[in-house]
Amino acid sequence: MELEVTVFDQLNSRPADSLLALIKAFQADDRPGKIDLGVGVYRDAMGRTPVMRAVKAAEQFLLETQDSKKYLGPEGDLQFVRLLEPIIFGNSPKFAQRLAGIQTPGGSGALRLGAELIQTANPSAKVLLGTPSWPNHKPIFASARLDVKEYAFVDLTSQQVTFESVVSALSSAREGDVVLLHCCCHNPTGIDFTMEQWREIADLLVAHRLVPFIDLAYQGLGDGLEQDAAPTRMILDAVEEALIAYSCDKNFGLYRERVGALYVVARNADDVRKAESNMAGLARVNWSMPPDHGAAIVKTILESPEMTAIWRTELEEMCRRINGNRAALAAASPELAFVSRQRGLFSNLSMRKETAVALRANHGIYMADSGRMNLAGMQPADAGAIVAALRAEGCLKS
Repeated sequence: MELEVTVFDQLNSRPADSLLALIKAFQADDRPGKIDLGVGVYRDAMGRTPVMRAVKAAEQFLLETQDSKKYLGPEGDLQFVRLLEPIIFGNSPKFAQRLAGIQTPGGSGALRLGAELIQTANPSAKVLLGTPSWPNHKPIFASARLDVKEYAFVDLTSQQVTFESVVSALSSAREGDVVLLHCCCHNPTGIDFTMEQWREIADLLVAHRLVPFIDLAYQGLGDGLEQDAAPTRMILDAVEEALIAYSCDKNFGLYRERVGALYVVARNADDVRKAESNMAGLARVNWSMPPDHGAAIVKTILESPEMTAIWRTELEEMCRRINGNRAALAAASPELAFVSRQRGLFSNLSMRKETAVALRANHGIYMADSGRMNLAGMQPADAGAIVAALRAEGCLKS
């Protein structure tokens, strides 16, 4: 008898997500002094990831006034998309006729939709990706059938940008290739380019007719909303075409609501219309309609001057706390002085997986196997314990 083969017999098991496993391991650890530097969420002085006050106010307003849960269409809430524009792009009229935008399920949805758009428009384009980078970047572009070309961005031993390799990668790229850029609060290293380096990158993009794809997931958590937007605006002032994947998950604390947007800067109004129709069509076959609740919260906040003021104040408090944690850890060891110069949630130590495992097992210090630390997860008082553990495991000199 012929053996029966089912569809799922052909599947191979995939390894479990290491960060999700880290969450479970931390929760199962009953040691009182354990410290969670793992998953990238903001935590306050009580160790909580709170719902922001502005978000609570917006949800109360929606509870009292929202009268329908009907579909909004593949584009999502376009008023939400428009209200974000001055925060990202400033108040310059330069992009008025050159900007297309669509709501997406989080920044990851924006990256995936942008990847699909690139594949549709220019399937031969390569995506240049500086490493180390967020682990999901390469799989997202690869799953959209794009060729990803990696190059060294940072030397973790020296905690310095390897700018010569950045220049070399961009200089050798072909016209129409795409360059993935973190324009603030780099994930996972916290190391951003200087403004002088950003200017040189902008010049290279123009000279070689490359397309920047900006991943803007942490605006406001580095040096403030305006300061964190400066590199993005510099790049967009220089180039004719660009994509921007935006996330509200972190700066509005809406992680589980999946709130994002994809923007395209095009050369002219005709290209804008083409981009809009293609984004809507691709969204339709990917998720049909994006979830509304998180976008409705952001829209409600940004439509209200009072709620916007509360949100901005809260975001500034979060930013100060993260930078205060950085300062505390840097002050605890001269070898970690670089941490205070970096921005955003993360820093990435040069570390073997075995060392990260030992830090968890021997000291209750939980971080990714790559050595990425979420500094928003610590308290200033934890700095001494973290430094002691790193010294004990040979990461720092005694």
